[in-house]
Amino acid sequence: MARIASVEAGTVEPEVMAIFAEVEGTFGMVPNLFKTYAHHLPLLRANWNKVKSVMAEGSLSQKTKQAIAVLVSRDNSCAYCVAAHTGALRSLGVSANEIRTIEDDLDKADFSEKEKALIAFARKANFSPLRVSDEEFATLRRTGATDAEIIEALGVMELFTAFNKFLDSLQVEIDF
Repeated sequence: MARIASVEAGTVEPEVMAIFAEVEGTFGMVPNLFKTYAHHLPLLRANWNKVKSVMAEGSLSQKTKQAIAVLVSRDNSCAYCVAAHTGALRSLGVSANEIRTIEDDLDKADFSEKEKALIAFARKANFSPLRVSDEEFATLRRTGATDAEIIEALGVMELFTAFNKFLDSLQVEIDF
């Protein structure tokens, strides 16, 4: 059970309603994550803007970003984000079998070598950022990853690491 009740649309101020309308337009619903952030408008606004910037802009494919979201969230044991972003992968047309491959053996998944390297780098940065070696970084560079792509992959990792901790601390109910 959630430690803090989510905020329902009919009880909020106009700016929250406007953000909820954008969120619903994007996801077809207002996830409990955002309903919980709505208790503090500045944080709701900041996080929604960050989701739009990180997940909707940039050069990495949605499949790559969603894979980072799923794997980082799985590594952090966040059931909410794993459920949400496994669903997002499915909505992109990724089969259940391919999702299992992404989770179990990324090297066999249908990604380019650069995408695999970026996903692996984001996971390593999540687990132990101070242990990313110069050789691992050089390997990433050899795949053709640009500075912007590296930052973008780390931005996805950063976004979901924060969401994972927020959702798990408050035991926000899964609504996907």
